[in-house]
Amino acid sequence: MINKAKKACINSRQLLTDHIEEYLEEIDHGKGAKKGYSSFKLSRYACYLIVQNADPSKEVVATGQTYFAIQTRLQEVQQMENFQALRNEEEKRLYLRNELKEHNIKLAGTAKVAGVLSHLDYAVFQNHGYEGLYGGLNAKAVHYKKGLKKSQQILDHMGSTELAANLFRATQTEEKLKRDKIKGKEIANKTHFELGKKVRQTIKELGGSMPESLPIEKSIKSIKQHNQLTEKSNKK
Repeated sequence: MINKAKKACINSRQLLTDHIEEYLEEIDHGKGAKKGYSSFKLSRYACYLIVQNADPSKEVVATGQTYFAIQTRLQEVQQMENFQALRNEEEKRLYLRNELKEHNIKLAGTAKVAGVLSHLDYAVFQNHGYEGLYGGLNAKAVHYKKGLKKSQQILDHMGSTELAANLFRATQTEEKLKRDKIKGKEIANKTHFELGKKVRQTIKELGGSMPESLPIEKSIKSIKQHNQLTEKSNKK
């Protein structure tokens, strides 16, 4: 894998020494004996080349592939022409909330194929995703921590950053359920938890705030109602 990464690095006209540095590491073997082993310092780019070509059945490789998939999705969303054209936080929230609504519908369909059949099963499945992303908090616990009323929906009071994190969780879980042809609600639940956890780890790597610590925003519904009234007023 190191040799493949070196070749890919050279073929892409990158300076090899900027990404892969080999050095001798000494390890103690007892009674003062030491033995030298080749070791490597890798850039993020080199790590990407390696995990994309390594065996995904190994946990560390699968984790790396998921990490880079989430990073790629993050950049895609940020670079979307429609998203970049949005003028303010309210427009971003509306856009991401609609995206999340559509992907949650797709996720529900994919989860059903995997064996998440009843409404109760799906509620448990969703809770696993929340617990992974929110550090062990399920939907009810997140609702309580945010100080929301029973009538208020969590997703309608999320800012754009928190909505984006949940969108990544939903899209990545849907893709993995399909790609790995996962069957059985227990495995589907575990998959949703692990993907939520990996999104959380990515946020940590980027130095972002944990989603449970982000403040609540005014309801998406109130923003829609305001926009509708403004449109009617402009037409008069």
